[in-house]
Amino acid sequence: MIFLDAAATTPVRREVLDAMWPYLTGEFGNPSSHHSLGEAAADALARARAAVAGVLGCRPGEVTFTSGGTEADNLAVKGIALARQAADPTLNRVVISSVEHPAVEESARYLERFHGFAVDVIGVDATGLVTPEALAAALRPETALVSVMYANNEVGTVQPIARLASLARSRGIPFHTDAVQAAGWLPLDVKALGVDALSISGHKLGAPKGCGVLYIRGRTRIEPLVHGGGQERGRRSGTENVAGAVGLASALTLASGRQMQVAEHVAALRDAFIDAVLAGVPGAVLTGHPSERLPSVASFCFPGTSGESVLLELERQGIVCSSGSACAAGSDAPSPVLTALGIAAEVAQTAVRFSFDSGVSSQDLDTAALAVRDAVASVRTLGRA
Repeated sequence: MIFLDAAATTPVRREVLDAMWPYLTGEFGNPSSHHSLGEAAADALARARAAVAGVLGCRPGEVTFTSGGTEADNLAVKGIALARQAADPTLNRVVISSVEHPAVEESARYLERFHGFAVDVIGVDATGLVTPEALAAALRPETALVSVMYANNEVGTVQPIARLASLARSRGIPFHTDAVQAAGWLPLDVKALGVDALSISGHKLGAPKGCGVLYIRGRTRIEPLVHGGGQERGRRSGTENVAGAVGLASALTLASGRQMQVAEHVAALRDAFIDAVLAGVPGAVLTGHPSERLPSVASFCFPGTSGESVLLELERQGIVCSSGSACAAGSDAPSPVLTALGIAAEVAQTAVRFSFDSGVSSQDLDTAALAVRDAVASVRTLGRA
């Protein structure tokens, strides 16, 4: 099997499992307990927090551990907007892009339904980019928060986050970015990016599912969503997942230590794969930005097919990929991301996404490109029968 669905999840790295193992076994203490087992857990949690902060270029106190990217997005969008509204009731609008992950979009819609917020959605161009001009037009004196993802999970387009964040902050508006797909591939220095909040998920990096991080700039007010014992500096109550935090910190540190070298290598393989698919499949359409894209994502539409049928045929040939976001699994509707790019609904339903981890080889992608050619031809032939 050749696994080309790393944007959905990645296997746990052996080094990460080794780092976690003591806290899944003998060192099982609650970090809030005042005895030796608890103190050992608290020390491990503090070291994990410091390691994450080192990668992000922030203070350890600005790192909040969560159960994953979805919770981190929810906490950022709801928590910052509600805190700002509480301080100033006229701040009742949030700005998001039309290609956000459902964790951000649905958080904004929650604010709309239950807290009287208006949601301003910025459109994107045909490559999936949010322009500074489009953001500027959406900002108002009532805007409480802007949230634009760093890199898109379906088409791989990378946004000009530093420019967008600078624009928002020049108006005194906090800026959040969902960096779940970017982590491990793109720079994450929060000072260089200029963001006030940034979300990460461990299972995209070689850590287990169920662990994530939200960076929150120190002076940014945020209303907690989970109340209880006041863990995570009062931002996220509940006994901390020490092993998960250790694993995420380990995975993030490993990825950041070789990010540039690996990203360049995988980007070259990605480009060769894209060229091979476009050359081998008549009518194939690359989606997303041609150059400002994640090294790890190549997504296409194959008009005249069903994306799901192509997926089934590829899996029969030993190639595992997806038709888009795993978070939208089971939906028959065309991808909102693709339609936001101006792709017709019937074409959007032919989409297939290939996403790679750092261990992908040129042989894997050569094999996959040939399989794509054959799978699309087979599905088209059956469709004409």
